[in-house]
Amino acid sequence: MDRPCFIVVDRDYPGSISTRKLVIESAKLNVITAYDAEEALASLRRFPHVDGVVVNATMDDGGRCRALIDSLRQIVAGISVVVTSPGGALDSDPHDHHRNEHHVDSLDPRKLLECLQSLRREATSEILKREKF
Repeated sequence: MDRPCFIVVDRDYPGSISTRKLVIESAKLNVITAYDAEEALASLRRFPHVDGVVVNATMDDGGRCRALIDSLRQIVAGISVVVTSPGGALDSDPHDHHRNEHHVDSLDPRKLLECLQSLRREATSEILKREKF
């Protein structure tokens, strides 16, 4: 079975357990964790066929969230990016609709999972079928 895989940019320290990562893995999705923008870019270069990238808009890099998204798209044009923030709208520009960019509330793990699962409906549907037995 082909399990969807996402790079999660999480400012937690290496060796600590990311809550976001645990939520995503609990849905049987694969996660590659990057601890900062530089590591996220290196991970995408190494794994360009991931299904998307999850970025926290309030990461240490502050206003560089948009720059990170632009850099990710220089590596893989059109890659799906899920931006998490309290309320789900931080760092979004209502006048500039980016393709394959989704904003979800970082305080609602169900919304994050729904968004990620929607990016690979068939694969996640198969996972859910297997989990019901």
